[in-house]
Amino acid sequence: MQSFQLNNRYLWLFIFLSGLFITSVVTAELISNKLIEIPEFIFFGLSFGPYTTIVGILPWPIVFLITDLLNEFYGKNVVKRLSWICSVLILFCFIIVGVSLQIPAKEINGSLLADDASYNLVFGQTQMVILGSIVAFLFSQLLDASIFSWIKSKTKDKFIWLRSTGSTIISQIIDTYVVLYIGFVLPGSLSLKEFFNIAPTNYVLKLLIAVLLTPLIYLGHYLIKNYLKESNN
Repeated sequence: MQSFQLNNRYLWLFIFLSGLFITSVVTAELISNKLIEIPEFIFFGLSFGPYTTIVGILPWPIVFLITDLLNEFYGKNVVKRLSWICSVLILFCFIIVGVSLQIPAKEINGSLLADDASYNLVFGQTQMVILGSIVAFLFSQLLDASIFSWIKSKTKDKFIWLRSTGSTIISQIIDTYVVLYIGFVLPGSLSLKEFFNIAPTNYVLKLLIAVLLTPLIYLGHYLIKNYLKESNN
């Protein structure tokens, strides 16, 4: 594996992917205190839904895609280090949001800006989501990188879909259940009954997303290989 310090394209690609990865993860934590409903739909004559999940699932397709591309082109050690860095940045976000909750809002009559009650309602819950995410994200990402690397060592450059989906199947069990439990059950926002109803749905949705992303992973693999190849010409 070439060293990205010796290749500008290799370096700037890493910076872009890392930045998009960190932004997607932090965004997911900040918006995850809102529940949404996926309406009932018909698939091959069978009725599914409605399902309840968290809106924070929206950026996760990007997280999945970039994690796999970083694993593919930069290796598990880079992904593990980036996961540690990202966890520290999530903690930084946790601290800043916590400080902001302690500063009284300046309320102006007729203003559409948040008062203390509305601000604390939104970001106070986010604190617990972020705390759970730090634990879940780190463990799931380290596990994902290890499983991805192990499958790749067995399959070499074949079966990209297998290492991509296989690593997600296991790692997202930890991420989904730990985040929801710490972020929603412990502060009392969800009952255990609601937790065991929402968590499986959230997990299945992430697996479905991972499967649907398979063509994009192959496309990303192709584009990056050609992008890096041009730098060597």
